[in-house]
Amino acid sequence: MKRVTGIGGVFFTSADPQRLAEWYRVHLGFELEEWGGVAFRWSGPDNPAGTGTTVWSAFKEDTNPFAPSPAAFMINYRVADLHALLAALRAEGCQVEDKIDESELGKFGWVMDPDGNKLELWQPPDGR
Repeated sequence: MKRVTGIGGVFFTSADPQRLAEWYRVHLGFELEEWGGVAFRWSGPDNPAGTGTTVWSAFKEDTNPFAPSPAAFMINYRVADLHALLAALRAEGCQVEDKIDESELGKFGWVMDPDGNKLELWQPPDGR
């Protein structure tokens, strides 16, 4: 079974996400989207049409979006088959959250690594 196919995004907390995003815009040339983050568009052998993205986004630090992880970041990994991968991770003894989100943005699930970092697994919709 194919597991992770790429990085879908990098998310982290900041005391002032708007100020931070503006710094990245000015100094590193990030093209900010209306929602406040960046979508880096790409292509590759598994996606020759270039319809995928890698997202960069900062969250207000007091929102605690990565709980139960104490880390100030979370990496989102693209996966081929979320339900099959979560089942395999559970069978391998990994700490997998019961919650799965499914929407027009795709399917999302979460697992904790051995250091207590929360990882987001994302199966994008077909064609993304």
